[in-house]
Amino acid sequence: MGLNASKRVERVLSSSPEFDAACEAVYDRCLSEAQHAFPGVRRYQLVEAAAGLYGLISGGITLVGRWVPKPPGRAQVDATIRRVLPGASDDLARAEFRAFAVDLFRDAVLAGAGRAVLRGVPIGVAGIAGLGVATRAGGEVIARIMGVYAVGITAAVYLSLS
Repeated sequence: MGLNASKRVERVLSSSPEFDAACEAVYDRCLSEAQHAFPGVRRYQLVEAAAGLYGLISGGITLVGRWVPKPPGRAQVDATIRRVLPGASDDLARAEFRAFAVDLFRDAVLAGAGRAVLRGVPIGVAGIAGLGVATRAGGEVIARIMGVYAVGITAAVYLSLS
């Protein structure tokens, strides 16, 4: 799926008014839960914030609803923090929080779509191979059919990301 899919998902999230509203609501909730003791969202709040965002956007943003079966976990959140906010303070401003959220859910969507491709290909390829054995087709023919099938699955997932 590569870089184009990543940009496509990021564009969908970045331009979504629903995503913006969810980020604002979760950011404000995090500040409220910390009783406004800090100037921004603390890093330790990000796992819960990701779960809150997931709850708000999974029903309305099709990409998230389709490809992200559960809220991002601690490992995904920590990896995103290291990648997106390596030198940031412990308090995330609104813009930093939004950048974190876009990156986190972009990666979650792409990972979910990738898992779907990997789940779909082996079953289909095994079926094609079984059919090839049953019909005694040549190995080259079966290899081509398997390749076309894998490309078709990948293209279907890629096109569904729009």
